[in-house]
Amino acid sequence: MTTSQTLQGKRIVLGVSGGIAAYKAADLTSKLVQAGAIVDVVLTDGALAFIRPLTFNALTRRQVHTTLNEPWSLEQAGHVSIAADADLLIVAPATANTIARLALGLVDDMLTAVALATQAPILIAPAMEHHMWHHAATQHSLAILRERGVTVVDPETGRLASGAIGDGRLAVVERIVEQARTVFGEGPLMGRRVVVTAGGTQEAIDPVRYIGNRSSGRMGVELAIASRRLGASVTLIAVEDVDIPNMDVTIVRVRSALDMQDAVETAVASADVLIMAAAVAVFRPATEAQQKIKKQPGQTEMTIELVRNPDIVAGIGKPGLVKVGFAAETEHLLEYAESKLRAKGLAMIVANDAVGTIGSSDSEATLLFADRGPIHLPKLPKRDVAMAIVSLLTSLLDRDHA
Repeated sequence: MTTSQTLQGKRIVLGVSGGIAAYKAADLTSKLVQAGAIVDVVLTDGALAFIRPLTFNALTRRQVHTTLNEPWSLEQAGHVSIAADADLLIVAPATANTIARLALGLVDDMLTAVALATQAPILIAPAMEHHMWHHAATQHSLAILRERGVTVVDPETGRLASGAIGDGRLAVVERIVEQARTVFGEGPLMGRRVVVTAGGTQEAIDPVRYIGNRSSGRMGVELAIASRRLGASVTLIAVEDVDIPNMDVTIVRVRSALDMQDAVETAVASADVLIMAAAVAVFRPATEAQQKIKKQPGQTEMTIELVRNPDIVAGIGKPGLVKVGFAAETEHLLEYAESKLRAKGLAMIVANDAVGTIGSSDSEATLLFADRGPIHLPKLPKRDVAMAIVSLLTSLLDRDHA
């Protein structure tokens, strides 16, 4: 599918903030218009120091917005109308100052007002000096925005305006346009249905206590986000305490392994891929007490009988379904992962150290396959590991349906 097919008729608001890279926003505007998008440009005061509204007016043949206090009419209500009509808000370049204001939810110009009022997805392409990009405050603001579902097109390494070589150079226009394309769900997984599980199941002892584990569910959430960004229709089956940002996926909440089994069996009936990232408890209490268990005078121990939970992914035998599993181990990692890969009928298994991965924001992993050599991923943020995993699904699907 071409970019023009994807963006045809899409209403895109392009916010341009103040930095030397603002001149590249003209090229971005041109590319979006050529792709068939209807582009409304919003310039901050900082951007006006680098580039003039007439440039964008000539490219879009539309009004360019520069002030929050522009007059309203019967047809147009300023930032309210711009925000409501948008299919996508792009901020490029996004300076450190603009990123901080977006994270804080400040409204002090037209761009931040539109950002706060719109229900459309938001994509930002940062550009700034190397040390500003790496500063903890900037990275914290970006983390907040990512948690809200904002797509970030990371800057590139190269020659900066200062003459230094470093990170902070605005991503090339083609990368930004391509990311806009994937936001609209037209990526390589378009038409595919992906089911992802996330979190550690909770096996009830009584109404207030349970057997569980330390899984945060973050990897499962990132896998769902990555799958959606590549165009898939996604069902995320997550334990109730997993934190899920706003995103365009179907969410099913569960608690126990048996709950998850029921949800997975229902969801995979129409799915192409199952990614079993949840940390499912191997055992559960044989019975759940109906009332809170009270300690008895002189009691020093209590015995709880456990029974085996079903192996959910191994029990799914749907023909043509690509199954991806996880092996979080504390010893003999690759040996155990290889065994699980074969025993459960998986197309791929993600092997990682349980101690270093569970509850962490980063992960180092080795990907093992049924029909090819392994791929090792160095320690990376889980969102990058997730994208690496999901990017391989197309080849797995092609192979499975060959």
